[in-house]
Amino acid sequence: MTGVILAGGKSRRMGGEPKALIPLGGKTIIQRVAERVTSVLPDSLIVTNTPELYAFLGLPMIPDVFPDHGSLGGIYSGLRAASGDAAFAAACDMPFLHPGLIRAIVERAGDGDVVIPNACGELQTLHALYSKRCLAPMETLLRSQRFKITAFFPEVKVVELSEAEVARFQAPELCFMNVNTPEELERGLQLLRKLDGIEET
Repeated sequence: MTGVILAGGKSRRMGGEPKALIPLGGKTIIQRVAERVTSVLPDSLIVTNTPELYAFLGLPMIPDVFPDHGSLGGIYSGLRAASGDAAFAAACDMPFLHPGLIRAIVERAGDGDVVIPNACGELQTLHALYSKRCLAPMETLLRSQRFKITAFFPEVKVVELSEAEVARFQAPELCFMNVNTPEELERGLQLLRKLDGIEET
């Protein structure tokens, strides 16, 4: 099992500055993501086309196989490079990932080709496990310039974790919060100040 951290976004809503490198409570956002993912999956990598920005993390880095093909392209690239049979993919802008939830998802790897939380009103495609059986249908979408991640789901076995299952570990709205805008960054800082034990593993 490999952890895959996606660091390929354009950060347009943050003024073009790489959002993964923005400090949040003394650490960059991607440091927080990497710490949580690697605490469960020491075999982790970063998908990025700007490896010089993330070398300080000390993790292997790979480029997109299909550049500018969105998050689906990033997941595909990381999954293809994964050493095992599956990968847990996470966005680089989700600083409040919960290791317990990651572990719960990973432990269900044998149950389906995709293991994914269904919470906050949507499937959390950037906080999910994908088996290598997903590679072929993903590639078909990418080559046809279709980038919606869930578009290949009818072709594989999908196992969903309910919002109640997620809430056993952490409030879903916190767990899946991403930092895309200055307003979300400020909210993240407020949460860090208020929350006790946010660094639990």
